[in-house]
This record gives sequence, structure tokens and C-alpha cells, in this order.
Amino acid sequence: MDGGRIVSIVKEAADAGCQRPKARRELDAEGLVLAPGFIDMHAHSDLALLRDPDHSAKAAQGVTLEVLGQDGLSYAPVDDRTLGEVRRAIAGWNGPGDDVDFDWRSVGEYLDRLDRGVAVNAAYLIPQGTVRALAVGWEDREATPDELDRMRRLVAEGMEQGAVGMSSGLTYTPGMYAPDAELTELCRVVASYGGYYCPHHRSYGAGALEAYAEMVALTREAGCPLHLAHATMNFGVNKGRAPELLALLDDALDAGADITLDTYPYTPGCTTLVALLPSWASEGGPEAILRRLADQATAERIRHDLEVTGSDGCHGVPVEWETIEISGVGDPALDEYVGRTVLDAARARGETPWTVARKLLLKDRLAPTILQHVGHEENVRAIMRHRVHTGGSDGILQGAKPHPRAYGTFPRYLGHYVRELGVLSLEECVARLTSRPAARLGLPDRGLVREGHKADLVLFDPRTVDAGSTFAEPRTLPTGIPYVLVDGRFVIEDGRRTDVLAGRAVRGTPR
Repeated sequence: MDGGRIVSIVKEAADAGCQRPKARRELDAEGLVLAPGFIDMHAHSDLALLRDPDHSAKAAQGVTLEVLGQDGLSYAPVDDRTLGEVRRAIAGWNGPGDDVDFDWRSVGEYLDRLDRGVAVNAAYLIPQGTVRALAVGWEDREATPDELDRMRRLVAEGMEQGAVGMSSGLTYTPGMYAPDAELTELCRVVASYGGYYCPHHRSYGAGALEAYAEMVALTREAGCPLHLAHATMNFGVNKGRAPELLALLDDALDAGADITLDTYPYTPGCTTLVALLPSWASEGGPEAILRRLADQATAERIRHDLEVTGSDGCHGVPVEWETIEISGVGDPALDEYVGRTVLDAARARGETPWTVARKLLLKDRLAPTILQHVGHEENVRAIMRHRVHTGGSDGILQGAKPHPRAYGTFPRYLGHYVRELGVLSLEECVARLTSRPAARLGLPDRGLVREGHKADLVLFDPRTVDAGSTFAEPRTLPTGIPYVLVDGRFVIEDGRRTDVLAGRAVRGTPR
């Protein structure tokens, strides 16, 4: 390796007569598998990369590239107003950011900030919800022609500055207020720059298949490649229905659609407690939500939508409080709730579950994060086997008990699903975590161990690699990954994090 790239690959048997190139250092990797660095196609490290130079949560997994700007909400492009709004809206994902110097406003400036040196590389998706907040606000209405033009310009500028595509969070405000026609127009812009669209679509519960079909049709109309974020089939209404989703995707792929997807290898989901609220209750942004929660009559309407009707924020399914576990809070005075379901906490206090949830939202100013225990193992495995599958952690690093996927996704694939269950072969799994994501990102010099490619590499022991993280101890680091290199430099050496900050922004190249 030299200059952060692979210079030469020598195969002992084939090249026995050739002189081996001199190396500055040799490493005995007997018994280990050499693979390209893993690419996390769905990460929420937008601020964690800046505040935590160690970032072992990802580096120790063998991740050398994360894709940020997910679910339609992140921190660029913004102005002073929307930056404050976004910080409050996604404090549950990334923390309030009080320890971060927000010295950027544009996509290009955020990428420049990453270029000062971070633990692993990062690519960025333009967050459609943030774009809409900037051009339209947080209201539930159609954009005017001038506002739509401004959104097109913002997306074009972000792509020109190095974004690889655009994300949406269509169960999160304000992105969920965009009609398909608006999304199609923005996707046309993304496609014109060679990017892709990554939606968190409108439902993963009731109406999930219709929501997937909506995204397939929308992107085909726009001529834009589609990458389906955390492609799950959750809640009781979707038990055993993964084959229906895969048939839908196969029909579209066979007809010429350009589609990929990512999943995490766990059944529970993870989001914020406020995300469960109906969209009408979230209109106007975080402060408007708090005012509605504080009003008794309005709060009762919210409860009815959640518990009886099935709010759109809860994917059209009436909330089951026994499945909602509090995983983190912003106020340490509320730590007693962490690790307990809303139903358990309510029983302990002699209160209704909605009373507990409402108090938490008000006292913690919308910051609580949750685990949602609503997944199905048979669906996870079926989707994992699909021909366009890639890996993504959807890792939220906030909270006292975050989802273990933030620390364990990639070793869990290799240990549990490859070695223990045989759901995927080792070679196929590695491709899904490396070369296939690199192809979707349009990165011709990553994702393979090949001369001239970037020296982002991982060495792991296929006999012992495994996730250390569990739901009880979610921040435990994995085993069996002794070496990870970013740009040809060791970020994990002998199983320990070095002080190397070799990560940089990985920019898309507009065509």
C-alpha cells in the first residue's frame, strides 16, 4: 500500500517466480479473512463523527465508510432558523449538539468539516425534510411554484457540492408533508447528477406494501435509482409477508428498475418517541408539538389516534405500549425510565401508558428514544437473502441503552447469520457489505481488494467474529476483528483503537 491505495497484490503460488515488493511493514494474517472495509449504508453518525474522535462503535466493526444524512433530516443545508429547528427535532438521534461547533450551513461546508479528520470515511445524502423546512417550513401544505424551484436549487447545489443522493423520512415531519409530485421533481434533479434516492417510506406497518410500491413507481417516473432504507416488514399485520415485498421488487427489477435496499440483522426497530405521534400533531415543528401535548383536549386527540385509530407516525397501527421500550432520555432525572417499556413504567406508577408517554415527551422536550419490538425473524432472513440486499446499521448512538445494532450490525451478519445459521455464505455476505454498497454509491475505487483501489480494509477471524453488543449491554464492542485500516492506516490494531483519524468526506462526482 502507498498513498492510501493498494499498490500490489502478490499471490504466492501464482507469483512464486516474481520478486515480492518491499513493504514498510508485514503483518502475519494467518487464519484471518482480508476484506474491503465495510460500508454502512444507513448511519446516524452525523454529529457523533465530529464529537467522538474514537468512534469505536463503528470502527471496531470494520466499518470504513458510513452514509449520513438519513431519513430526511440532518444538518445541511440549513440557515440559522432551520438549524435550530432540526437540532431540536432530531436530538433523540444525535443529541442536542451543544458540544459541536456548527460552523457550516451548506452541504459542501459540512463535508469540508469532515475533511479535517474523523475516525472513518463518510458520504452524505441531502435530507429532503431539511430542504423542505428551509424552503417551505414545517406546515402541512403543498409547496408553491417558487418554493419548489428553491428546493430544486438546494438539491442541485448539494449534489454539486458532493452529496451522493437524497434521503426522505416520510413518517417524519416536515418531509412527510411532501406529495409524490414534489418528491418526483426532486428525484429528477438527483438523477441528473447521477445520485440515488433513499426513502424511509410512508409506512412499515399497515400499508407497507403500498408504500414500497409508491416509491418504486415514483422513482421509475423520475428516472432515479432507488435504495430502500431499512427495508423491513414490521408489526403483526406483516408477519410472514416478506415474500410479497420481494415479489414486488423482483417484478420491478425484471422490468428494468434500478433498486437496492439495506437492512439491519435484528428484529426490533429504533426511533424517537415523538415520531409515533400523528402528523397533524407534529405540524409546525418541535415547539408546536410541545404546545399541543400541553393542552389537555389536544393531547386526548393524540392519544385516540395513537391507541385507537393507529397514527400515521406509528405506521397506521394502533400503538402497543408493551412493545415500546425507552432506550434513552436527554434529562438524567428521567433515567429511571430507560430500559423499561412504557406499559411497565405505567403499571409501576399506577398511571395509563399515555400519561407516562406524554409526561416523558413534555419533561424531556421530545428527546426520548425508543426501541420498538415489532419485527419478525422470518421476514429479516428472507429480505437478507435478496439479490439487491446491502447492510446498514441504522445505528442511533444516543441514549443509555441504544439499540445494539449501532455497535454490532456487521459482526452479527458474519457471526450469527453466516457462521451460525448459514443464511448467507461468507463470500456473499462480504459482497453485500462492501462491493455492492460501493457500486450503489458510485465509487469505482472502493469495495474491492484490488490494485489501485483505496486501502480501506478489514481483517477478521471467521471462526470468532461476533457482535459483543446485546440489548442488555448494547455498547459492548465486537470480537474477532483485530485489524481495520482506513486510507492504508490502522484505526484498529491488535483489536484496539489507535489515535488515527484517517476518515474524510467521500464526495459523489456529478456526471
